[in-house]
Amino acid sequence: MKIHPLINTSQPLAELCARLAKADFICVDTEFMRESTYWPELCLIQVADSEEAAAIDPMAPGIDMTPLLDLMTANEDVLKIFHAGGQDVEIIFNLTGRTPHPIFDTQIAMMAISQSEQIGYSNLCESWLGLVVDKGARFTDWSRRPLTERQIEYAIGDVTHLSKIFPKILKRLIKTGRGAWLNAEMEKLADPEHYRSDPDTVWHRVKAAGRNPAVLGRLKAIAAWREYEAQDKNIPRGRIARDETLADLASHPPKVQADLAKVRGLSAGWKDNEIGRRLMSAIANSQPLPDSELPPKTPRGAPLGKEGALVADLLKLLLKIRSREIDVASRLLARSDDLELLAAGVRKGLPILEGWRFEVFGRDALDLVEGKMAFAVVEGRLKMTHTDDVAVVEPPVPPLADDDEPMPVFASDEAPEDAAGDE
Repeated sequence: MKIHPLINTSQPLAELCARLAKADFICVDTEFMRESTYWPELCLIQVADSEEAAAIDPMAPGIDMTPLLDLMTANEDVLKIFHAGGQDVEIIFNLTGRTPHPIFDTQIAMMAISQSEQIGYSNLCESWLGLVVDKGARFTDWSRRPLTERQIEYAIGDVTHLSKIFPKILKRLIKTGRGAWLNAEMEKLADPEHYRSDPDTVWHRVKAAGRNPAVLGRLKAIAAWREYEAQDKNIPRGRIARDETLADLASHPPKVQADLAKVRGLSAGWKDNEIGRRLMSAIANSQPLPDSELPPKTPRGAPLGKEGALVADLLKLLLKIRSREIDVASRLLARSDDLELLAAGVRKGLPILEGWRFEVFGRDALDLVEGKMAFAVVEGRLKMTHTDDVAVVEPPVPPLADDDEPMPVFASDEAPEDAAGDE
């Protein structure tokens, strides 16, 4: 494979993208910094097909990234390969308002052909290539210039190795016939709504107990306020205020700005500064949450009762057994919340009762709930068996000897008086 020098000017980037536009697939990775910013700062992009690879410096003065971003988001003929690509996709969305498509994530794909829930990149390389990846540059400051040869080599390795691994994973998926299992997961990864930060909806990410409209209305208002403040200052939202502080403010709103000095997690200076005034204004202008926006009365994972909880536990055991039998990650088959809803009697809207999930797991899960399946130990391994397939064998009754008498059958749990022993 040809490895190009670091690309930091527009012309070689445009020429590279013109060649990659003819490839069946390209592997993509990014290096970025976001510890001290709201928006992740893109520092490097690496791309590779089966023949060439390069690292591109988006921080280089005057470089035009348009050909590469168009290749990612507008060219539907080239499959874009990532590993654990959520943050990479987010960065591209922030730059363009679009997401890469079509898309393939090798971490997600591994869930369909192994029991790996979230396999790391180094383990992926070791499993498929027998290669031990040098992790020395993982925590480098990618925003500092110039980049060293070792840093560039490390970064490009992420896509050159991936370009060798992807065809192997694809071949395994074709052999097992599980490629279609991943379609919905890949589309979810490429859904722009997953990366759009709407200040009016970010309150959903904050854990808050109850359904009080006034409390949730305040939470919505101050969560939106925090989002605007963080975006304006380009700092992580947690540096404005932590989630638990927002929940506390929503439940126990300060009456006057001076009370902010008493709120745990806020600076004492907020009692009389501008940011404190903007917070108090957000609280004062908040409106009770309308019924249409209130959380459902029965949340996912609703209390099941003792018997329902036992049924859910049996379903989780079935899930473990089935994922082991067919060598697939259990999380790809079913989520715990769905199993609890099934145990609680829900039969509509559950992914495990639709499509391929129903065929490989949901049908048996439903049969278990309805008493049509049983656990069995076969050659020392726990398996599930349909009750119709289990032959009921009555234990043999030993013949009576000549001097034996049948054991009397008592009508109650108490022994008759003459059996108690007379003294």
